[in-house]
Amino acid sequence: MTTAEGPTATAPHGPHPTDQPTAVHEQQPTGQAPASARELHLTDSVRSARDDARAQGGQASDWMPYLPASGSPHRPPGVDPAALVWAETVAPGGYTHKVLARGTRLRFDDPTGDACAHLLFFNALEPVERLNVADTQKIPWQAYLGENHPLLSGDGRVMAVITGDSSGRHDAFCGTTTDAWNERKYGDARPEGPSPSGRGLLVKAAAKHGLSRRDLPPGVSFFQGVRVAADGTLAWQGGAGPGTHVELVAELPLLVLVANVAHPLDPRPDYVVGPLRVHAWRGTPTGPGAPRFTATPELHRAYLNTVDYCEARGL
Repeated sequence: MTTAEGPTATAPHGPHPTDQPTAVHEQQPTGQAPASARELHLTDSVRSARDDARAQGGQASDWMPYLPASGSPHRPPGVDPAALVWAETVAPGGYTHKVLARGTRLRFDDPTGDACAHLLFFNALEPVERLNVADTQKIPWQAYLGENHPLLSGDGRVMAVITGDSSGRHDAFCGTTTDAWNERKYGDARPEGPSPSGRGLLVKAAAKHGLSRRDLPPGVSFFQGVRVAADGTLAWQGGAGPGTHVELVAELPLLVLVANVAHPLDPRPDYVVGPLRVHAWRGTPTGPGAPRFTATPELHRAYLNTVDYCEARGL
């Protein structure tokens, strides 16, 4: 499989070349209307339907996960392919989701400079525990996300921590877009439309894991920066350019929900968002010997809470 990451897209859900039927059919006689989509597939019997389905089995999309993950052509530097557990390029205006074991390393890449990864994290064992953006800003005494910044739950535990950041353009203030926002700005917010909202896509991702709209808290986003101006207003900074990345380590078993959509403060009139690469590989959680484990009294306490929870469950 190959992944072609072209320029930033403004209409993410258009037809893809690999979506076309693979069966060979007789040429239509001159003067006759072209065959309909239904006529291109022979499904008049169980055997024909089976053959038709299998004929399409070799098709691929730029926006599907690599299975196995070791087949990714964009493997992060220094990562053993055999250690990869997740490899995917999320389409502009697309979403994805994954359950990750404790200690897993997670990396997001922005190849074009226009990705915007809107993220939610849940405790995969007990999803009632979830990312708390207010505590993520308060406990470290820092509202801006960056390297060594913990992502905290409302139960005082470290869900994940940022271990690497070459972008520096992130946001823990605004959350993601809503249907009402996108309908007002772009005229459409349908998940399958040209300008889906982040909230709408995260609802779809959550439903795959038995969660509903009411279970979704505010989230954080990577690759499109926001800063607070002197007068208290929020100022959009945009991206840091192509080729940046963010790496995290999962300190709890995590359910990760991702929506790759335009940032709500993006002033551009068009729905602009680029592809988002995601990779995850096996690793180990932060231990007591790591400097960040005791970097501050608040973070030390959060890590002790995390270790206590995990050890009680044999993790």
